Amino acid sequence: MTTMGMWGKRDDMVVHGREPFDAEPPGAALARAAVTPTDTFYSRNHGPVPRLAPADWRLTVDGLVARPLTLSLDDLRSRFDAAEATVTLQCAGNRRADLTAVRAVPGETPWGPGALSTARFRGARLADVLAHAGIAPEAAHVAFQAPDVSPSARPPQPYEVSVPRDRALAPDVLLAWAMNGAPLPAVHGAPLRVVVPGWIGARSVKWLTHVTARTTPSDGYFQAVAYRLPPTGDDPEGFTLGPLPLNCAVLTPSDGAVLPRGPVEVTGYALAGEGRTVARVEVSTDGGRAWSRAALEAPAGPAAWQRWRTTLDLPPGDVRVMARAWDSSGAGMPESPAQVWNPKGYVNNAWPRVRLRVR
Repeated sequence: MTTMGMWGKRDDMVVHGREPFDAEPPGAALARAAVTPTDTFYSRNHGPVPRLAPADWRLTVDGLVARPLTLSLDDLRSRFDAAEATVTLQCAGNRRADLTAVRAVPGETPWGPGALSTARFRGARLADVLAHAGIAPEAAHVAFQAPDVSPSARPPQPYEVSVPRDRALAPDVLLAWAMNGAPLPAVHGAPLRVVVPGWIGARSVKWLTHVTARTTPSDGYFQAVAYRLPPTGDDPEGFTLGPLPLNCAVLTPSDGAVLPRGPVEVTGYALAGEGRTVARVEVSTDGGRAWSRAALEAPAGPAAWQRWRTTLDLPPGDVRVMARAWDSSGAGMPESPAQVWNPKGYVNNAWPRVRLRVR
């Protein structure tokens, strides 16, 4: 039986920070189930967790709408049809540790492969709420605001980001009040959060208090400054991160594990991102000269990860296991983390590698 740590999490979570609370599960725990238990679900926060009383909380829907709304949690439940979806959320910094091995990424959390988790969310469709409010034709973006204030923002300000109108009106975007069959925990956004499947987790805003239809993207810090690929010589403007790229990781055995010789089960996940599925995962133990195909599970939903597994007969000595994936569009993954390194350490989707010692 696992004992509880901070915020009701497992006591073996890898805690990168206590305030803000940032933590990821160990690979073996994450690999255990297609739907991640809430006590195992990763946590990424930018400031102190707000404590909002559900009875007093209200959602304001305003901006370019014909009928501004102020909704309680009961209003959302009673006035709009509920929808459920199994969704994998992934931090934009997932697998950043592999990039820091190439070159330092100062000031950023060195996430391993566990800054991603999958849950069953239940709530109202954002499209239904915006339709009820009468979103205007000229509204090209929808912004989400929450009361958490990050010390890293300049100047300090409530968390706010936006998504384009077409994404906001898609039927899979939820205003979720439940997670894995229970009310949202405080650390995961209670009483209400946005769930934007297939996009970086930063767009799935927790502790939601405002939805604002507007002509332009949010100009808040976390959209205009953070969660962007910085300018480079080839790209003088940089760009805002949104849809997730194809990614995969090895979860077990863990990097650096010492194993007895003989058959070893290797497990991991792959995630294709918005509108795609994973078509194939392959594993190599000889530096990529030969590859074997892993068994790939079907996803639990169109926006959920796919777990994979294979059994390898590893020779004694030092072994490096690599994995790679292709998605349903035919896209693959870059071979080296050096190819995707960036000064913020975002969206690493290079081939994962784990080092093993076999005796």
